[in-house]
Amino acid sequence: MDDVYVGNAGKDAALDRGWLLGHFKDPDDPRHSEDVEIKWGVHPRGDRRARWVRGERRTALLVLISGRFRMEFPGHDVVLERQGDYVVWGRGVDHSWYAEEESVVLTVRWPSVPGYAVPLGDGEPRPS
Repeated sequence: MDDVYVGNAGKDAALDRGWLLGHFKDPDDPRHSEDVEIKWGVHPRGDRRARWVRGERRTALLVLISGRFRMEFPGHDVVLERQGDYVVWGRGVDHSWYAEEESVVLTVRWPSVPGYAVPLGDGEPRPS
């Protein structure tokens, strides 16, 4: 069963800063993909993206699993507050986010593009 992977989003996400699938997984891992990225994001109240994504080259879908989560776009914000609320944005759309309450979100982005890393406080990059 080399091309089957069974896991738990909460546990697996903790191992790779939330990322479950994408170009950043080992090429021999069934979770490796250059077509799509999937993230299970668990955010404490008040958590904010380190800086805005500018010049986005991907399309994205973000679905609220629980909590209250604000997506910020130039000129307007979108607040997701009911389980299943979602927002889609396309290439070229600058954005950021803020967890108004403890939140869990599922993000799907395509294609999976290397080079989108935001430095952490300690200078270590993370997928963005």
